[in-house]
Amino acid sequence: MMTYNRWAIGLAFCLSGLAGYIDTIGFISLGGFFVSFMSGNTTRLGIELAGLHSGGIATAATVLALFVLGVICGSVAGHFGGRRRKSAVLGVVALALALAASLDLLGLSFAGAALLAFAMGAENGVFQRDGEVTIALTYMTGTLVKMGQRLAGALLGGPKLAWVRHFVLWIGLLTGCINGAIAHYLVGQGAVWLAALAAAIFALALPFLPLDD
Repeated sequence: MMTYNRWAIGLAFCLSGLAGYIDTIGFISLGGFFVSFMSGNTTRLGIELAGLHSGGIATAATVLALFVLGVICGSVAGHFGGRRRKSAVLGVVALALALAASLDLLGLSFAGAALLAFAMGAENGVFQRDGEVTIALTYMTGTLVKMGQRLAGALLGGPKLAWVRHFVLWIGLLTGCINGAIAHYLVGQGAVWLAALAAAIFALALPFLPLDD
């Protein structure tokens, strides 16, 4: 993350906000299951398995599978996107979000909410080098660990502000969560349309921004 320029960090902030926005909407819509935080869903799956709750097991397993499928599709889209890899990945995200919102309009609310996990899995392919994710956009545990390590380094005489970039990502996610909760309160899952539009705008705008590859 330290090798990216400020434009890329700004994009990461916005996309972390998008992830927080969608995760909150999905969490509310699915009754306590996440669409971007798979560690939490793994915990939920374990609890549901222990309690033999078939509905909870099915929900957790479905969301986990869709997230992984989204990662696969996002990575493949990025591979074939060439120099416009980031735009290709965000195009997949935008399409998935639009489909999720459409399913909700058709009365298929669960399917629409679950499909949000696919979109969030795909989003993690935006910042990728040599097949490895370089900036995690939809989960913050690793980011907070790195922030803590950079703070420790600062206390020990290292760079004083190296932790700030990781903090920015976390703030982005938190801001998105707040906005997602407000939007869901106002318009329900229809708020996903705004996220789909935002992802599409980013996909179209990225080729014109001076981002690090």
